Amino acid sequence: MSKVMTQKTTELSVPNNTKKSYLNRIGFGFLYLILGVFAVIQIYPLIWLVFFSLKTNQEVFGISPFALPQNPQWENYTKAWTSGNIGVYFFNSVWITVISVVLTIILASFVTFAVTRMHWKLSGPVLGLFLVAYMIPLHSTLIPLFKMYNNANLIDNPLSIVLSYTAFNLPLTIMILLGFYKTFPREIEEAAVMDGCSVHRIFFQITLPMTVPVISTTAIINMIYNWNEFVFVNTFISSDKWKTLTVGINNFVGQYLTDWGAIGATLVISIVPILIIFIFLSDKIVEGMAAGSVKG
Repeated sequence: MSKVMTQKTTELSVPNNTKKSYLNRIGFGFLYLILGVFAVIQIYPLIWLVFFSLKTNQEVFGISPFALPQNPQWENYTKAWTSGNIGVYFFNSVWITVISVVLTIILASFVTFAVTRMHWKLSGPVLGLFLVAYMIPLHSTLIPLFKMYNNANLIDNPLSIVLSYTAFNLPLTIMILLGFYKTFPREIEEAAVMDGCSVHRIFFQITLPMTVPVISTTAIINMIYNWNEFVFVNTFISSDKWKTLTVGINNFVGQYLTDWGAIGATLVISIVPILIIFIFLSDKIVEGMAAGSVKG
């Protein structure tokens, strides 16, 4: 009797499992379809920009914006790099971005370590002061900053850009690092103290190397902001010697004629470095965000 009941139960359970498996496949297929549509929507503007950079002004305004270039104008890239002085602007964007990101991460790490690891009375108010600065609108600071830099003879000086980027990126960087430092086990640092390590050695040899995942995340975020920033450079820099890519695009905008193909080529050149860095460090970004969000 028990064998018969077992056989009947098995016969009834097989169709149910098959049905659930079939429904799961349909659900995953529908999910992948939606994700594929969103991926195409996200990638298409980049593809369109590449095609746009290979068109002439006549093709830009004479044919459909979705049409392929009839005769690809690869010389637009040569024109952007040479005639448009994009080579100088590209180099300025690189070194200004790198210096600003390194300076921001180092200062933010100092602040976060001091607030979370050292016991002093003003640690709370100091942290609150940094985080409140995140709510200050960028444009409301342009006039005071311009006056301050003008008094310090820093107008048309790249140092004004580096200082501005560092100051405005510090609050967000500290906020991201704070979540990781609060979950970071203190037993490792306490063991280092017992072995006679100084505060400086603990920070540079133990804490800082172990925060590489979250530092990678903040580096990417700061890099994207600094690379694409326009307002500070346009306000504080006037000579072509120190302009960056975002402002250098204006060289192709004339009073009577605008070279749209060269502008598109410049935009493609400006996107490629960030895109490459994001692809190679995407795993670090996910790892850093996960490390900063998990508690306990």
